[in-house]
This record gives sequence, C-alpha cells and structure tokens, in this order.
Amino acid sequence: MASIDPTEKQLAAIANSDSDEPIVMLNLNKYRDKAEYLDPKLGNELSGRDAYLRYGIVAMRALGEVGARILWATESDAVVIGEESMGYDEVVAVWYPNRAAFLDLLAIPWYFEALVHRNAAVEKAAVLVCTGDKTPTLTSPFDA
Repeated sequence: MASIDPTEKQLAAIANSDSDEPIVMLNLNKYRDKAEYLDPKLGNELSGRDAYLRYGIVAMRALGEVGARILWATESDAVVIGEESMGYDEVVAVWYPNRAAFLDLLAIPWYFEALVHRNAAVEKAAVLVCTGDKTPTLTSPFDA
C-alpha cells in the first residue's frame, strides 16, 4: 500500500530549506470507497470522502491558525495523460506563507489527532511543494 504521510526525510527537507518564501502544497487525494478506521466505532460505515470531510473541518481551522488557506479545490474524474492507476479523486491547492507554517500545522495537537479521519479516508495521496506568490492567489506565468 502506498504511503499517505510524509516520510521523516521529506519533512526534514522542508525543515532544512533556507527558503522563507510562500509555497503552495498541491494535494492529490484518492479516497477509499468505505472509510477504514482502526477503531470501527469511529465510522467505517462512512465513505472515504465523508471521513475526509471530518478531517477537513479541523484542517480548515488549523490552516487559519498558521496563516494558510485553500486557494482552490476540485474533483478529478479522469486521467488524460498517464496510466489510469495515476488517477485521483480530488485536487486541493493550499497556500502557506512559508515552509515553517506547514511544519507548524503538523505540531498542532488537535490537528494531529484529526489525522485519524484522513488516514481512514485516503487510499493514496501525493503532495507536491510548489512555489507560491507573496499573496494567497492563483497566478499563471502567462498572465499579462
């Protein structure tokens, strides 16, 4: 099974970066058909998407605490280039004022506790660190 959490090496690369520039974390999520909680009383009758929404409510509050925000989120329904197995259900772009803010998010105890819902919900995930603008906006290098 693919990992849905960052490795220590990946977190260290973010922590050891000299950059204090804003970043956008591009999240790609593939949800389980049914949530898979280690403790079934938490909601194995839920869909993976519904379990992720439980996580999302807490994540939104935590993002605000570290000065981050969601720029864009949408469902993905097809792979046009690449293997079908590369598909994801959702794409979420999250702006952070810097890499330290992302690490601060992971240090919030009540946020960390909510990861149980993300872990039950997500079958596979990828998170790409992208260059962000000084302000939390989506831009294109082709903007006039």
